[in-house]
Amino acid sequence: MGHKPWLVRGAVSVLLGMLAACQSGNEAVLVTDSGRAATVLAAGDIADCDSAGDEATAELLEPASTILALGDLAYENGTAKEFQECYQPSWGAYPAITRPVPGNHEYHQPSALPYFEHFGGTAGSPGQGWYSFDLGPWHLVALNSNCDDIGGCEAGSAQERWLAQDLATHPSRCTLAYWHHPRFSSGATHGETQRVRRMWDVLFQAGAEIVLTGHEHNYERFSPLDPSGQPDAARGIRQFVVGTGGGELYPFGPPVTGSEFRYNESFGVLRLVLRSDGYEWQFISVAGNKVVDAGSDRCH
Repeated sequence: MGHKPWLVRGAVSVLLGMLAACQSGNEAVLVTDSGRAATVLAAGDIADCDSAGDEATAELLEPASTILALGDLAYENGTAKEFQECYQPSWGAYPAITRPVPGNHEYHQPSALPYFEHFGGTAGSPGQGWYSFDLGPWHLVALNSNCDDIGGCEAGSAQERWLAQDLATHPSRCTLAYWHHPRFSSGATHGETQRVRRMWDVLFQAGAEIVLTGHEHNYERFSPLDPSGQPDAARGIRQFVVGTGGGELYPFGPPVTGSEFRYNESFGVLRLVLRSDGYEWQFISVAGNKVVDAGSDRCH
């Protein structure tokens, strides 16, 4: 792998203390030093055997991190062969530190079975695909936004009930959630996804900080937003759309409310440093391994 200049800014301290990973019910537990910062690398819309984009973004991955794979991981249809031949040679090199969620292309196969078989227990229970884990000082929640395939995402659905219970059981100061379809987007191809609104509502009420998504093949950062998409600096959730893992790139339409930064010139990976009282972000483009967006914020 090529030289990664950001490694000197504390990445060595992130997860070198990781001792094990295990699965208990729907809660995947990463054993880490909870007093130390944690590094997360995230992108979705990743591996296509007809593209070298996923190999390029895989060069940005760090072994001392946790990798959040944000769905649509093996194009075109999420078959076992595509996972083995397209995803595995690039992002698949880090199974012990990857925590995935499924995208709509995974559900081109009945019940997304090749996806669940490829990742095993780290992907949550087949037929569900939601789970949570603690990472350093943060609580992370992986959700399934393929609502029609899992009995819905609305109030009273199995996933919504589980999410509310999980957040009540883990009242962390800092919480991050991730799934595939963006609640808000300026993308011209798919745009926003209304059916995940209830998940945003529940997370907002619990004081969550960050939502990560993919689906739109571009990078977009939002200001903290309330459930209706209005800026709320005091309580809002900041969404990052990171559909830049290696699939083709999509154009933007007019910026929607709260959109702060947009980029679709090359593939890339979002790097988050999760600290006890806040977080830092960098979007790293494969074009010159260049940081094109960076900033920080505090937890509520």
